Amino acid sequence: MEWNYVKVERSGRVAVVKFDRGDSLNALSVDLMRELIDVAGSFRDDTETLAVVLAGERVFSAGMDLRDPKLIEAMQGPLGARRRLLAAGPGMCRAWEDVEQITIAAIEKHCVGGGVSLAVSCDFRIVGRSAIFRVPELTLGMNMSWQTLPRLAHLVGPARAKQIVILAEPVSSDEALAWGLVEDVAEDGHALATAVTMAEKIAAMPPLPVRMTKQAVNAAVNALDNAASYMDRDQFMLCQMTEDYGEAISAFFTKKKPVFKGQ
Repeated sequence: MEWNYVKVERSGRVAVVKFDRGDSLNALSVDLMRELIDVAGSFRDDTETLAVVLAGERVFSAGMDLRDPKLIEAMQGPLGARRRLLAAGPGMCRAWEDVEQITIAAIEKHCVGGGVSLAVSCDFRIVGRSAIFRVPELTLGMNMSWQTLPRLAHLVGPARAKQIVILAEPVSSDEALAWGLVEDVAEDGHALATAVTMAEKIAAMPPLPVRMTKQAVNAAVNALDNAASYMDRDQFMLCQMTEDYGEAISAFFTKKKPVFKGQ
């Protein structure tokens, strides 16, 4: 299979998935998210691959593409159409969480917003030393959606999860390692190679126990995730109806400081 923004390379039991918007942001457009859903699904019947490395080309991702024409068009359309389109983000994250193989995100430079959502949907995260994590959704008048909060809280604990999301401050690679957000820090430009090395170690293990262990751990830890976050998408649409959201988006595009009024 071929995709416009994603390519898959296989070597033995390891697959490397790279996504590329062709710029320095690698923002998540609707089309890219749908391709990533499709790619994740392509591993469903793959009994040979045991580990999948997910990487952005040059940079992991600057988050959801707020300038995506399909997103803008849908936001101006009927509520049902908006709701269907907004399923792309959580659908992408769920698709990667549900991949039966072990998944490793290789992260260089920026991992922002929806990029963080995608990264925490994977089993492991390897980052370049200069990588920065940031979750700016609240500063844009949005809730943090895509069912990210429970996944993030599992990794760093509730207080750190609140700190990351509410303060929206950059998190360095060293902080991410200390907090449990990532498993290893590589030198810049070597996150992918380090992730592949980890994937190869996993691929040398007996396949069936590896897959069953992943499923068992996820079942134990994630059992209530959907119950806790199933309203994410509708909360996002509710936030879009507020004056604060309009103020935040206007400030984002004009590069001014927003003034929030709680309305």
